[in-house]
This record gives sequence, C-alpha cells and structure tokens, in this order.
Amino acid sequence: MKVLVIQGPNLNLLGKREEEVYGGVTLEEINSELAEVGKQLGVEVRSFQSNHEGEIVDEIQRAPAEDYNAIIINPAAYTHTSIAIRDALLAVKLPYYEVHISNIFAREEFRHRSLISDGASGIVTGFGTVGYMLALKGVSRHLDIIKKEGGK
Repeated sequence: MKVLVIQGPNLNLLGKREEEVYGGVTLEEINSELAEVGKQLGVEVRSFQSNHEGEIVDEIQRAPAEDYNAIIINPAAYTHTSIAIRDALLAVKLPYYEVHISNIFAREEFRHRSLISDGASGIVTGFGTVGYMLALKGVSRHLDIIKKEGGK
C-alpha cells in the first residue's frame, strides 16, 4: 500500500511560525514520524511539500501513475482558494483525506470554508500534528476495508 502526503504553502516553516497555532514540531519531524508509522502499518509513505499551486497539482496528477492508493493532503491556505487543487484531486479518482493542524472552524471566518472537503474520504482537523498520524492510520484501515470488500 502506498500513500502520498502533500503539504501546502508555508508548512515548510512549521516549528518556526505561529507556534501558538501550529506548535513547535517541524515538517521534517512530521515526515519522519509518518514514515515510521507507515512502516508499522505496512504502508509506504512519501511526503511532498510545495509553496506553489501548480507543483501541487502536478504531484497529484502523477500519483496514479506512481501506483499510490491514496493521498493525504494539507492544502494549507489553498484549502480556501484552490479550485485547481480540488479539480486535480477529483480527476485522479484516488481517495484523499484532508488534514489541518489547527481547527479551521475555530479560526477566522475565511478559513471556515474548504474547497477540498466535499470530495474527501475523510477529514482530520484540530488535533495538531498528531492529526497526520490519525489520518494515516485511518487511511490504512479504510483501504484495508475497501480491499476486503473487493474494491480497488
């Protein structure tokens, strides 16, 4: 089983920016923990981060050809603005799971709307960086269930 984790803009600054919102954990630490949890679950995890919308779209579009079974995505600010990322996620027909470190519904009004959520197979928001591990465990279990039921 292969899962692609995509991180949106400014998440490369985790551990340095707005620690009261995002905590002190770095993106490298998150990626390392995801890889370790993935090994425990028998899931190959590859992480990708970009501050550029088009690069994120390209990465999503490559996922099926690289035999990924699912995508975990924190689109960050693009959550609220990117129809291109939404369209790419829907076009590739892979289950995807949206993650947010903070509770976007407890923040500024403009963050309450996600252009990504309605097509997501699952959403984790407000659990800090542990939300990524929750998402990965959920994805693994969800894909196991789909496989047992005869799905892709």
